[in-house]
Amino acid sequence: MSATAELDRIDREILRLLMQDASRSLAEIAQEVGLTPTPCWKRIKRMEEQGVITGRVAIVDAARVGLPISVFVAVETGDHSADWIARFAAAVESMPEIVECWRLGGDVDYLLRVVVPDMAGYDAFYRRFVAAVPALRKVTGRFAMERVKGTTALPI
Repeated sequence: MSATAELDRIDREILRLLMQDASRSLAEIAQEVGLTPTPCWKRIKRMEEQGVITGRVAIVDAARVGLPISVFVAVETGDHSADWIARFAAAVESMPEIVECWRLGGDVDYLLRVVVPDMAGYDAFYRRFVAAVPALRKVTGRFAMERVKGTTALPI
């Protein structure tokens, strides 16, 4: 499998429709892209097998389920060994408050997006996190005040 899958105009339109609303019926998607359901289904199946489509999920409003606080946590470490990276990854995986983790280039090594119910929830998360991960040089939380834009749809 190549790093970039070969996608034609119809594949891209199918993806745009699914990214807007993955609950659309196959018949509706097929009609919108000018196909019958069977070839449309085959294209979707192929894109799943190629790893282009990695899943279909419901997008939940965090505030409405009691997690209104988003914190972007910048992590700097003094250890970049394979053992440290494995331990860090295991800690990140084990903490459900961490909904995203990115390894970065530059002065910050990792950026986490953490969701919590309140400041006490963040403090409890922070204490567990720094206890679980050794050799942290700096951990800085930046609290989101307003979400200006939020989408999962890629500009394809």
